[in-house]
Amino acid sequence: MTRTAVIGVGSMGGNHARVLSQMSDLRAVCDSDTGRAREIAKKFSCNHYPSTEEMLRKEDIDAVVIANPTIYHLQEVEKCAARGINILVEKPIADTVENGQKILDVTSRAGVVLAVGMIERHNPIVKATREILDKGGLGQVVTISSKRVSSYPARITDVGVITDLGVHDIDVLRYLSSSEVTSVYALGGSVKAEGLIDHANILLEFQNGTKGIMELSWLTPMKIRSVRVTGLKAYAEMDYIDQELKISSSSVGKYDLSDSWRIPQNYEIRTMRVAMEEPLKRELQDFMDALRDPAAGPLVSGPDGLMDLTVAKAAERSIAKGSKVML
Repeated sequence: MTRTAVIGVGSMGGNHARVLSQMSDLRAVCDSDTGRAREIAKKFSCNHYPSTEEMLRKEDIDAVVIANPTIYHLQEVEKCAARGINILVEKPIADTVENGQKILDVTSRAGVVLAVGMIERHNPIVKATREILDKGGLGQVVTISSKRVSSYPARITDVGVITDLGVHDIDVLRYLSSSEVTSVYALGGSVKAEGLIDHANILLEFQNGTKGIMELSWLTPMKIRSVRVTGLKAYAEMDYIDQELKISSSSVGKYDLSDSWRIPQNYEIRTMRVAMEEPLKRELQDFMDALRDPAAGPLVSGPDGLMDLTVAKAAERSIAKGSKVML
């Protein structure tokens, strides 16, 4: 069984520890908050350490999840890659694009597997939507729009809503469009989160001509996680939370131009639900599968994570400049 560890056991890291305790040999967790590390270690019957260095000296680890603050991702990757340990690094891959590239370089030289924790790509409804698009179920895709809004998260103190939340939808829109972003234009600002962008609207242009529209906010009292796809044959609405997809199409019958109020339009709406699964479990299972077949690689690779961060940073620059940013 794969011997695993988690570095950083805050909210997300604690969940990683829970799932890894079920599917692997969870050997250890480490966190500078020794009380939190002790609590998680006791809960999942593993060892705990105050630092990565001490953990790596005392434990034999095959794979690690790095879930501590983003500014420390590079240094933690360097320590683990030097020991030949395979790595899943939580989103965003790094604090800067330059450090993200260094992570790719370090792991490539070490020959270890690198996955990035873009959890939404592992949502089963995202996979189902991609399969429908690949089969031409919606026809040519014109636009893909996303809405990811919620109230302000107290845990966030160092990044804005684009880097914290927006990278998820950047990743999913890239995945669903099967294309890469060529330009970014964004509007946004700070209303409550002093010094941090807490709301943004982002327009993306893709190489294949698809347009992306993203709405992000920490200012709404409700939590919405949705994607809408407009195709020439049909329109789809995807809900991450309910793991549901609605596909709508219509046809128009004969009508009298002088009586536009009575135009006979027939609608067909199909609802698709998938078996409810925890995306984090799918993400970590995908990581475990990549360890067994490194050539196949993880669903969200290091280059994927770097591109998601690159687009997010371009959106932040666009807001600062007030103009389109080309990639």
